[in-house]
Amino acid sequence: MDIEYDEAKFTEMLLYVADKLGDDRAGGATKLNKILYFAEFAHVRRHGRPISGADYFRLDQGPAPRRLKPVRQRLLDAGEAVLVEEDVLGYSLQRLVPRRQPDLTLLTPLEIQTIDDVLGDLANLTAKQVSDLSHEDPAWRHTEDMQTIPYELALVAKEQVITPIAAELAEATALRYGISTVDA
Repeated sequence: MDIEYDEAKFTEMLLYVADKLGDDRAGGATKLNKILYFAEFAHVRRHGRPISGADYFRLDQGPAPRRLKPVRQRLLDAGEAVLVEEDVLGYSLQRLVPRRQPDLTLLTPLEIQTIDDVLGDLANLTAKQVSDLSHEDPAWRHTEDMQTIPYELALVAKEQVITPIAAELAEATALRYGISTVDA
């Protein structure tokens, strides 16, 4: 997959997601990172290409964009965003708060729709739940620590766990229809 990183698009995507997380009690750095990741990889699955082309790398806590810290720092230095420390249940949460509206002309309607869909899908989850979900993603699972997660891995099917009960139900259903799931 031939991918070119667009830092201007990534910057506006970052501001857009940060703005949308403004009312989310769990909308700190962890959830922000994971939403960016899920949006990029969901867009690959839906449309064959990422939104910004940012590199994401595998960390113990889940995937994160490599350029997040320098882009965030540039926004802070320019006064276009501030970093607010909040206390949530005794834990420190760092929230990126935009001081300007994102330039949505750099994002296509399909890209905005993908981001909005991901935001909606993850809206009621805590940062830990979103992080745990990212650990189930095949792209993260098939990448070594600190390595860049290839966008091609977005196309790897999510592994399904077959429990003994599910296997029994599958076999019973197959027998009912005159087929067998057991190799002859």
